[in-house]
Amino acid sequence: MPYGELEGRTLRLPSQCPRLHRLRVRLSKDHLSAISGVTLDGRLFLQVRAHSFDSYAMVGFLRVRLRKLHGKILLIWDGSPIHRGQPVKDFLRRGAAKRLRLEQLPSYAPDLNPAEGVWNYLKRVELANVCCHDLHELHGQVLHARERLRHKRDILRACSRACGYSV
Repeated sequence: MPYGELEGRTLRLPSQCPRLHRLRVRLSKDHLSAISGVTLDGRLFLQVRAHSFDSYAMVGFLRVRLRKLHGKILLIWDGSPIHRGQPVKDFLRRGAAKRLRLEQLPSYAPDLNPAEGVWNYLKRVELANVCCHDLHELHGQVLHARERLRHKRDILRACSRACGYSV
């Protein structure tokens, strides 16, 4: 009987089962939350933080967009409850609605949301094979990936075109 034989991709001794090794990690409820937007001309706006986003944070995100983008803005977003909260309604009532036109995507329509393509690219390309020791390191890696992607405007424009949007 030979010393070892190749079965599938496992080299093992005859009559020995391969051992499975378990990865042991400490589970926690720690997380990062992110919010993003992409323009048709390929600009990326992305914020990451350790706490969940709520309607107040959404208003802060919109305030920054209004400062950075000139003219009228068509904002297409999903049906998240943070988009419909009272702070957002109050913000629009106080004058933001003059520059913001809001359109809600259908209930589940990731194929119509360019931000889904951006997240897919970030996770599968920019952050592929990234392994972090803690949330602080992950936060830094996400911000570095964001900066790399900001220089790839053709990819950001492609995310909008893939959803059927064009200038």
